[in-house]
Amino acid sequence: MVAASFALYIGVAIWSRAKSTGDFYVAGSSVPPVINGMATAADWMSAASFISMAGLISFSGRDGSRFLMGWTGGYVLLALLLAPYLRKFGKYTVPDFVGDRYGSQVARLVAVVCAIFISFTYVAGQMRGVGIVFSQFLNVPIEYGVLIGMGIVFFYAVLGGMKGITYTQVAQYCVLICAYMVPAFFIAFSMTGNPIPQLGLGSTVSDGSGTFLLERLDELCEQLGFNKYTNGSLGKFDLFCITAALMVGTAGLPHVIVRFYTVPKVRSARLSAGWALVFIAILYTTAPAIAVFVRTNLLQTIPNQSYTDAPQWFKDWEKTGLIAWADRNDDGIIQYTKGDLFVSKAPQGAEANDEIAYSKKPVFKDNQVGEFGQRLVKNVLKDGENELYIDPDIMVLANPQIAGLPNWVIALVAAGGLAAALSTAAGLLLVISTSIAHDLLKKNLMPRITEKQELRAARISAGIAVCIAGYFGINPPGFVAEVVAFAFGLAASSFFPAIIMGIFSKRMNVYGAVTGMIVGITFTASYIIYFKFIRPDLNSESHWWFGVSPEGIGTIGMVLNFTVSAVVAAITPRPPKHIVQLVERIRVPRGSGEEHEISA
Repeated sequence: MVAASFALYIGVAIWSRAKSTGDFYVAGSSVPPVINGMATAADWMSAASFISMAGLISFSGRDGSRFLMGWTGGYVLLALLLAPYLRKFGKYTVPDFVGDRYGSQVARLVAVVCAIFISFTYVAGQMRGVGIVFSQFLNVPIEYGVLIGMGIVFFYAVLGGMKGITYTQVAQYCVLICAYMVPAFFIAFSMTGNPIPQLGLGSTVSDGSGTFLLERLDELCEQLGFNKYTNGSLGKFDLFCITAALMVGTAGLPHVIVRFYTVPKVRSARLSAGWALVFIAILYTTAPAIAVFVRTNLLQTIPNQSYTDAPQWFKDWEKTGLIAWADRNDDGIIQYTKGDLFVSKAPQGAEANDEIAYSKKPVFKDNQVGEFGQRLVKNVLKDGENELYIDPDIMVLANPQIAGLPNWVIALVAAGGLAAALSTAAGLLLVISTSIAHDLLKKNLMPRITEKQELRAARISAGIAVCIAGYFGINPPGFVAEVVAFAFGLAASSFFPAIIMGIFSKRMNVYGAVTGMIVGITFTASYIIYFKFIRPDLNSESHWWFGVSPEGIGTIGMVLNFTVSAVVAAITPRPPKHIVQLVERIRVPRGSGEEHEISA
């Protein structure tokens, strides 16, 4: 099934290959709204949505609502505030808009740097998702899985450009949504007797007890020492900031915005956003149900039973290092409860070296447990009772096996996970190549290059970007969804204020916009890097500024960007008359249904 899906993507890419820069950058601005909505949904529903989101919700409970509200609410902002105006502006890219709106090559260059930085942060999570899927289902190391994914993306992104990617993403959406929904239908029916997952979430379990599914999950969590699933643990302000960062970051992500340049009319841009919301909602309203199903199945089958009697899926996934067990009291029973992991005894089958053994911290053999597990285990210093480590990224992928579904369903989920990761990776790589070839070379460094030379530069840039993305996929800075959350914070603190003020404020000038973008993204990136990589020991609510986590700091960065931009714009000269007229022309709704040619 994976091979068949890859053959489909490659065939579509060959059929729709780009023949001009207009095809490569914006698919010739000829994509129908429904098709563009489906492609946008595939572009949007990345490995984080398919692989990680339900897993994170299954472990964080009510707090997981931040992903649902943030990522879907962002599309509403995009449809109302950005898409139609940017399409009417009629350029290729976000840096194009920033450069022309503010009449400055410096502004364009800053926007290019922001776009590349955000896109590489985001694409790292996608390539990691590809590696995880290949690792388990095709029995190859995660590193080799990333390399295979790089090859596939390289082929259809470099050959087809936006035109090839658009129609490939339509196929990928069909694959990923079937892969997500089919197991959900089976599991919802088996657990609640209701085949519709969204309704099954609020139904009673099918054992005849009359207990609601969420009540059963709350009971299981409390019995093992966890908080109730329906209770939250994040501070309200932090939860708000994370949700806002995800929401605003959605509206500022360059690979999402560029999709609205691919339609022929401004009205089509609005329709595309509406259709995208419909296609996205199918998956996003199902994710909370899958999270509850998989968490309930996990807690009913693994804790407090002998390792020898553990189901086969548990032992299969141990090979990837994304789930691990340490028998710390030598009783052969898997104990899973709230507490620190793997202290005082190495996991089952692992060997501790002498240096680490003296400090009573376990160590794993190379490739025996994932990088996340190694990092987590090596940072643990206190004793606890927990013997089980589970990476949230496996929950959706392992769900069919946990529920005992047929092998063809497992294969379908594998193909869907790859489709989700590859579709978004391709869109991001196109943003990177476009930013380099069009905004950096054509608009800045080499304005006299021909269209053929520009197209060649875009393809070379895409190839280099694939290699760099593969490196980050093999050496990721965090969980898939965690990495993606950082990208949203960076987008929220840089692009969103510049675009919003560029559309709705005639007073905003280049000085305010550039200063705001630099201050916003520098502050946000510094905060994330400090607490996540320089001083991870201080990464707790007691040390965060205003109690805001690195995942939510993009909201503070956005406010800082708006503030700095407004202050600087107020004390510097007004924009020239032609810029004010440009803003008025973008804002006026007349002609919204007319064709708009794209100028190269």
